[in-house]
Amino acid sequence: MTCVVGIDLGSTTTKAVVLDERGEVLGRGITNSRSNYDLAAELARTEAFISARFRLLEREVERVGGPETLARLLRAFRLEQMFIQLATLGSKIEAEIGRGAPGQRDALAAAVARVFARIRAEEELRFEDPHPPERSDFFRDAAGSAYARLAEEAAQVPGAGVTFDRLLGLYDQCIVQVENEPVELGFRENIGKALDRTGQMPGVRAAVDAALTADLGVSATVGTGYGRARLPFPKEQIRSEILCHGLGAHVLFPATRTVLDIGGQDTKAIQVDGSGIVTSFQMNDRCAAGCGRYLGYIADEMNMGLHELGPLALESRRPVKISSTCTVFAGAELRERLSLGERREDILAGLHRAVILRAMSLLARSGGIADEFTFTGGVARNPAAVRALEGLVAENYGARRINISADSIYTGALGAAHFALRGAAA
Repeated sequence: MTCVVGIDLGSTTTKAVVLDERGEVLGRGITNSRSNYDLAAELARTEAFISARFRLLEREVERVGGPETLARLLRAFRLEQMFIQLATLGSKIEAEIGRGAPGQRDALAAAVARVFARIRAEEELRFEDPHPPERSDFFRDAAGSAYARLAEEAAQVPGAGVTFDRLLGLYDQCIVQVENEPVELGFRENIGKALDRTGQMPGVRAAVDAALTADLGVSATVGTGYGRARLPFPKEQIRSEILCHGLGAHVLFPATRTVLDIGGQDTKAIQVDGSGIVTSFQMNDRCAAGCGRYLGYIADEMNMGLHELGPLALESRRPVKISSTCTVFAGAELRERLSLGERREDILAGLHRAVILRAMSLLARSGGIADEFTFTGGVARNPAAVRALEGLVAENYGARRINISADSIYTGALGAAHFALRGAAA
């Protein structure tokens, strides 16, 4: 089977999409790209091909054991990946402790060992939970949240001889090292462990063997995104973010005429024709004000996961009016608001509205909002941003159909993959 690949190398996340010869999505991959663009592109591509092989498994496994069997197998596979990354992180922290002052080594090592044992135990329980709580898709965020919570508990144990700041500092030092080194998370290496964990029937093992040996030959690859200049592709295999988001939105929703993409580092307002060809666009300039990176800073300042901001903002009863969305001053402004007695929910609601107000200005300059209108990018996953957008669109343009795909974060990579598909067919 031949396929094509699109890679969107973003400032905060990197996405990859694999399409078959008919343009159907075989697999998707996403990873954090904060520290190493080159590694992020390779990891996202690897994850997309893992996803593709699970897609090949789907039909046979459902015939043998039903959809629940496939879902459990995938969760077991992700658990094995998590354990590999935890082991890598743990070894880095152990090495860092070994370079520290001799008098602190034993206490730190014991505390860290307890923290990691608890994280692994919690991951086992999460695997057995049929409806686990929502959390970040990224190892850095998921592991960091658990590590910070358990490190705080470990530091409070009488006689522990460690501080929370020191334990957290070890994590912050070592997670960057983990992100900058390739970690083997492949299909072949972990699917066997996942099968052993789930105790699947022989028919499932046969389906896994078929997915392992399936030939997925790549006929074309196209790259896009904030870091596209780092991709090792010839210039004819690179497309702008504007073109890829326009085409990707058209593929998802063919009647789309206006596209708003809010990514980590920039915001794009795009107008497209009936073929997904860009006719005009506007982008934010100079800084990441009002983009995903800004919301990320707010999440860090509030010691929350990025995915928690939107749901908390929806609890607001009286949104605070925010006049600036400057990333540089985000922390100072947030602390000032809190010191004035403003509720977190109300501050966050005001921040989300301010982000969308900036986007509305770009949309107006690009040509306004046509029907249909598609919202893409990571911020499209944020329910408070969506609510603010719906309200401001209705207020300024009247009734409009707003499309938001569950896979909106992959829109740029999807557009790049379709450019690759067109190139392969030419």
